[in-house]
Amino acid sequence: MGEIHLHAEPGQVAEFVLLPGDPNRSRWIAETFLQDPVLYTDNRQLLGYTGTYKGVRVSVQTTGMGCPSAAIVTEEIIRLGARYLLRVGTLGASHPSVRPADLVIAQASVPNDGTTRQFFGGAPYAPIASYQILEASVQAARNTRIKHHIGLIMTEDAFYASTPEHARLWAARGVLGFEMEASAIFTVAAMHGVHAGCMAIASNNIGDPEFVDPAILRQGVQSMIEVALEAFCLIHQEAGNE
Repeated sequence: MGEIHLHAEPGQVAEFVLLPGDPNRSRWIAETFLQDPVLYTDNRQLLGYTGTYKGVRVSVQTTGMGCPSAAIVTEEIIRLGARYLLRVGTLGASHPSVRPADLVIAQASVPNDGTTRQFFGGAPYAPIASYQILEASVQAARNTRIKHHIGLIMTEDAFYASTPEHARLWAARGVLGFEMEASAIFTVAAMHGVHAGCMAIASNNIGDPEFVDPAILRQGVQSMIEVALEAFCLIHQEAGNE
């Protein structure tokens, strides 16, 4: 059976893993970008695939929505051999500089969630991205000339609790946008001594009644996945030159 939730075995998962929340996005990434993708788990619709991208072995593993699910998946995927984890998702933009369909690369996440608090018993903690993944992500975005923002995000539990007032407050403190998984992924990865990062496409501005046009959002997501995979290639190349 393998891990309790993922039902996979060591060897089926690559060192480099993309972490989308949506199983449909996982399937699309695997079928669109990876060569010879193989489904290694579909338990609980936490779809996981492994294939190759430009000769680099890469897995795509669904996390589900929210920190509790993301923390479970991160824990189990690390046990299965993952060493470089990169969340690829969407966020609601809070800062006026971030427009719908822009790419945000997270340096760190304000942990406004219950999962990280439980890990540390409420003690202060700052979940940050691995510098190795952050540096590669920024370089890949520059190489591909994708418009991007680099900075602080916030991870929250209650999707419908965010308000424009809340967004403006945290934008004034440097937060570019809100999402629901990064702080848990950063935390679990740090506890296990592996690398984690996060990039996300802005699906809307907090307070907007609708998301960006689906076609524009799809193009933004496609560009983000290209950046993420190119970042993995840069890390893999650097490791090969050491």
